[in-house]
Amino acid sequence: MISLVPSWTETLLAADIAVVGRTRFCIHPSATVGAIPVVGGTKDWDRDKVQAVNPDLILLDREENARFMAEQDEVPCHVTHVSSLDDMTAALEGLAGRLASDGLRAMAERSRALDGLCRPTWLPDQPLPALLDWGRRPTQPIRKILYLIWRKPWMAVSRQSFIGDSLARLGVEIETFDEKYPVIDLAAFDPETTLLLCSSEPYPFLGRKRQMADLPFAHAFVDGEHLSWYGIRSLRFMESELARGAG
Repeated sequence: MISLVPSWTETLLAADIAVVGRTRFCIHPSATVGAIPVVGGTKDWDRDKVQAVNPDLILLDREENARFMAEQDEVPCHVTHVSSLDDMTAALEGLAGRLASDGLRAMAERSRALDGLCRPTWLPDQPLPALLDWGRRPTQPIRKILYLIWRKPWMAVSRQSFIGDSLARLGVEIETFDEKYPVIDLAAFDPETTLLLCSSEPYPFLGRKRQMADLPFAHAFVDGEHLSWYGIRSLRFMESELARGAG
């Protein structure tokens, strides 16, 4: 099969499922993914390369991939839509059934075992989930937390997303917006009581530490893969984090 969802590619390989095509963003696991032909990106593909690997199925996600990919009728598609940890469990179960995979079925069971587990509300004197580095630590009580994914313009992630749900399970409640990935105006937020979580992807905030230091906000750099790559990567991360203190 072809997987055009980086997090699912990693998950399929962890379940010993043959993947014959991937996107250029499918970079994990690094030791084996390089042997799989690249057939395009998440929003585009080379039809000749797709046909050359003769796939029996193409795995897509509603939010990550372009609509035309699912609308083509040359190769059957399996489309997921993951906006929460519960969605991830259901998607793993669906894939396990379609692919007759004991490995994916075991992952789904592990994911379901996390139901109901959560950590108490995060406080600034406690370890921050998925932390890579602090830019500026909070000196005042935090009332709002923004999860940033882009700069110029500033873009955030809303609570009603996989990232938001994952963080909420770990006691970190980010802001809710009308859109899942809104463009925001940082000037509308109080720098003394707002914490910025700067994701490692898709914008490389950690490599822009000097520019971020010019902002008057407390801010931390966090691992976006742990928080957004649903499947085996986020499953392992959540198991580890929740084991450290379920509430």
